[in-house]
Amino acid sequence: MHDPFTGKVLAEVSQAGPDDADAAAQSTADAASMMGTLPSHARYHFLQKIAVSLYDRRDEFARLMTAESGKPITDAKREVSRAVQTFTIAAEEARRIPGDVIPLDWTPGSDSHLGILRRFPVGSVLGITPFNFPLNLVAHKVAPALAAGNSILIKPAPQTPLTALLLGEVALEAGVPPGGLNILPCDNAVAEQLVVDSRFKLLSFTGSAAVGWKLKALCGKKKVVLELGGNAGVIIEPDADLELATQRCAVGGFGYAGQTCISVQRIFVHQSVADLFTTKLLLQVARLKSGDPNDSATVVGPLIDQAAAHRVEDWVAEAVSQGARVLLGGKRMGSVVDATVLGNVTPAMKVSCREVFGPVVTVTPYREFREAIEALNRSDYGLQAGIFTRDVDKIFYAFRRLEVGAVLANEIPTFRADHMPYGGVKDSGIGREGVAAAMEDMTEPRLLVMNLRPPSAGG
Repeated sequence: MHDPFTGKVLAEVSQAGPDDADAAAQSTADAASMMGTLPSHARYHFLQKIAVSLYDRRDEFARLMTAESGKPITDAKREVSRAVQTFTIAAEEARRIPGDVIPLDWTPGSDSHLGILRRFPVGSVLGITPFNFPLNLVAHKVAPALAAGNSILIKPAPQTPLTALLLGEVALEAGVPPGGLNILPCDNAVAEQLVVDSRFKLLSFTGSAAVGWKLKALCGKKKVVLELGGNAGVIIEPDADLELATQRCAVGGFGYAGQTCISVQRIFVHQSVADLFTTKLLLQVARLKSGDPNDSATVVGPLIDQAAAHRVEDWVAEAVSQGARVLLGGKRMGSVVDATVLGNVTPAMKVSCREVFGPVVTVTPYREFREAIEALNRSDYGLQAGIFTRDVDKIFYAFRRLEVGAVLANEIPTFRADHMPYGGVKDSGIGREGVAAAMEDMTEPRLLVMNLRPPSAGG
């Protein structure tokens, strides 16, 4: 594997073959019953130990992420802090998996019946993770799986296996039982072998829509959670705080070179403030430093590889040939693509209707609020959306009408807190992450019905 910025060889990582995958799947399955019997205090303690170790080794993890993913070092440090939070949340959630008491005496003849509902782990989980958050998106599968009492096997992205392997080392040192967490770098063919393996009871996949839906089709009766792509939209109303909106859109559109599924991609701005907003946005974006991800001032680092950079460059050139205007950027040097702002974009252009996954933002004016809602919904994706306005009626109108998993008011769709339910609709996936929400998917409800007889006389 290679450093995305310098192109230098970073490490050699062994790839698991079919026999290795079979052994890893069996190890994970064998550990499932034992993991399910661990008391919550035991799960709490090893999850807390993982969080502490991540904090103690935060510089090591951050440097490793920057080296293998090209993530700017400031963003990498922030990701380690988030992973610490994710495992801390999971430790707490391990001690409070909810249940319910359900009265069953609704009909004559069931007067003495009572239901007790508890959630139990599904068993062994298969997690497949992407390159763009090589630590925290792994954590969002590992932490809730362990907290719920499951075992889990992680197939990390081929571009970024080192961070996942280091996390596996930390987990073992923290006391996760053997087989409770396995990390298995492998190619796509071996990954598909794991996907169809009946020993795994749930597939949790984060990655592209095309791959995610293909894997779901292979899964048969297996439970599936998909966190897929997006082309997140933002609506800017005339009463918006434009300083806040432009500052946040610049951060949301170009952090980590736009390689985030909730990166700001499409901005719809009311025509009365379109020129002013665009000017302010361009000033914000022009100040963003590009280049070496090891420089703490860098915001727009390299894309994950040269092929990704060429693809983004080609999409921009194609949009321009179809009538779009480059308002800023549009150039590529090696694996680094300049922060790019496009105008005159039509919905059919790839930079609008597909997920760019690069440092490209489009700005489109609109006349009526409903028109903006319709334009934002004109997408195969539905992950998150943002709206900037002081009008609470419009906020709730957007909340009712936008076809997304989350609406963010006076905030960009790139915002994510690690305990909030996170996921999308349409091609953006099924199910929710965020530790508690993921634990719900990773457990099954089981009902105990009690026929409670009154004590016998004299008893």
